[in-house]
Amino acid sequence: MALIAHITDLHLRPRGLACYRVSDTNMLAERAIPALNGLTPRPDAVVLTGDLTDKSDPREYALARQILSRLAMPVFMIPGNHDGSADMRREMSGFPGMDSDVEGKLCYTAEIGNLRLIALDTNIPGKPNGELGTPQLNWLSDRLSEDNRPTLIALHHPPALSGIQHMDAIGLNDAGALAEVIGPHQHIQRLLCGHLHRPIIAEFAGKIMTLAPSTGHQVVLDLTEDGPPMFNFEPPAYFLHHHTPQAGTVTHMAYVEGYPGPHHFFADEGVSWPGDDA
Repeated sequence: MALIAHITDLHLRPRGLACYRVSDTNMLAERAIPALNGLTPRPDAVVLTGDLTDKSDPREYALARQILSRLAMPVFMIPGNHDGSADMRREMSGFPGMDSDVEGKLCYTAEIGNLRLIALDTNIPGKPNGELGTPQLNWLSDRLSEDNRPTLIALHHPPALSGIQHMDAIGLNDAGALAEVIGPHQHIQRLLCGHLHRPIIAEFAGKIMTLAPSTGHQVVLDLTEDGPPMFNFEPPAYFLHHHTPQAGTVTHMAYVEGYPGPHHFFADEGVSWPGDDA
């Protein structure tokens, strides 16, 4: 059994600065910590699929270390397009996988309960789109062939198209090459992605891709042609991936904020209310 919380796109800023001048991403990320620590059962790990920072600034990484160190479970992270692979390796040293290096990429494996995690690095320095590259794809092929345990693959840029055109334009450059590598491997349970700031589930290469919403702001759901790049403040959320031998991997979405309840479905059983006999 394994329970994994999947968060993404924190976009932390130096203290006192808002992201895009209006999004208090630091405060929103802070709120996610007690929500995750308070889960019952508690997740075995947190997977963070990139964009810890907004500008790969050392002050942003320092804040990320401070916030993420308060989580009561291991945190497995990868860079997004707003991070830098070398910056993350240096500034987040001590977190799992930060000493890994495949031709400059941060990619590694980890065991979480009865699952295997393969973390991939899609960062292209200075570019919004992503790429894995031949060395990392070869490394991935070797890792998938050496072990057939149920496996999750984490990467920031989603390989499948979403229909949100301005985000699809900055997707994964070598998605076709990734499909060729992962297609034959039936033990891949999920592709865990970020980048789009929306909850999205799609099929890719015969696998299920789960794209988690941001802990901060969300990209506007606009499936029209040439829709403008806009964001809003829908409720921040995250995914929970629950794996058991009986059911395989089941994914739930949960919200960071609390809401009224819980209320029992049958709270009024046996209670007489005025007008019941009318």
